[in-house]
Amino acid sequence: MRQIIALGGGGFSMEPNNPLLDLYILKQAKKKKPQICFVPTASGDSKDYISRFYNFFNKQNCNPAHLSLFKPPTRDIEGFVLEKDIIYVGGGNTKNLLVLWKEWGLDSIFRKAWNKGVVLAGISAGSLCWFEEGVTDSFGEGLEPIKCLGFLRGSNCPHYDGELDRRPSYHKLIRSNNIQSGIAIDDGAAVHYIDQTISNVVSSRTKAKAYKVYNDNKVIEEEITPKYLGSY
Repeated sequence: MRQIIALGGGGFSMEPNNPLLDLYILKQAKKKKPQICFVPTASGDSKDYISRFYNFFNKQNCNPAHLSLFKPPTRDIEGFVLEKDIIYVGGGNTKNLLVLWKEWGLDSIFRKAWNKGVVLAGISAGSLCWFEEGVTDSFGEGLEPIKCLGFLRGSNCPHYDGELDRRPSYHKLIRSNNIQSGIAIDDGAAVHYIDQTISNVVSSRTKAKAYKVYNDNKVIEEEITPKYLGSY
């Protein structure tokens, strides 16, 4: 079973006092004590970001680790990745993430991991990287489309309710056919794919939602109301 969990925003880095999305990710490995690996490439391996990851996951029933491309833990990165149960990719600059991953062969390694059943998850850059395309601020001022890994079809726009420019920019790009139709995800919401199909949509906030957004002579938003994890 191939799984990807795309967060619009939230988790340990944005909602440190609300563990609901991260606990959901841990459960999907179906292990008593899953091996979870944080990949902070998009943040340039921010020490603070890595510290916050360990501050949260060291308190959970799991074995946390992180993968640095600036200080690699081993020469056998493929072996390191494939022994994990969950890969959790952080936010930051998507363009830099993709360039570094391709240079190190991580794009192919993560595809092997996905096909092997390792859960792939991520927030912001770590969310949209799995799609064919995404909306990014990686190039500086403004939001633009970016070609991504293509594990999932279509496009992704995270932080849909968290940043004022996200919704109008995504609509404009879809209307002008500069980006494919796709999924928009609010902060505090996550879309869980099994293979390449949406299996579940969950949230850590009652008002957080996800949307199918497409062009049918005009831009259409189809709201997907998530399961609020605080009720389960």
